[in-house]
Amino acid sequence: MKITKQAKREAKQLFRSCTTDSLLDPGRVRQALQRVLETKPRGYLAILSHFERLLKLDMERRTAKIESATPLPADLQSSIKAGLEHQYGPGLNFSFNQNTALIGGLRIKVGSDVYDGSVQGRLTALEESF
Repeated sequence: MKITKQAKREAKQLFRSCTTDSLLDPGRVRQALQRVLETKPRGYLAILSHFERLLKLDMERRTAKIESATPLPADLQSSIKAGLEHQYGPGLNFSFNQNTALIGGLRIKVGSDVYDGSVQGRLTALEESF
């Protein structure tokens, strides 16, 4: 479905109305969706489609995935959380996973930013340099 500029504009406006202090408010999102579904403005399906896309992008931007070769102790997890919240702001959703393929070190992904301090990442970089 092709989304018009007007539908994109209205979806962005709808998205902005759902944020408080640059964080999404789930209650406002529900209210906004109800309002659109009740009034059904022209091109409302395109508006909702683009609004959904904006919500997904925001969710990805607010998700931090931390991978390590071994389980991380609680104090290290809390210091990683504090550092990432300092850099990206409050409201991040954290996910700590174990990935034995990393051999050692950490790989942190927040939105589209990737910080790879793993042994596997360094070996791959060394292999590509040859």
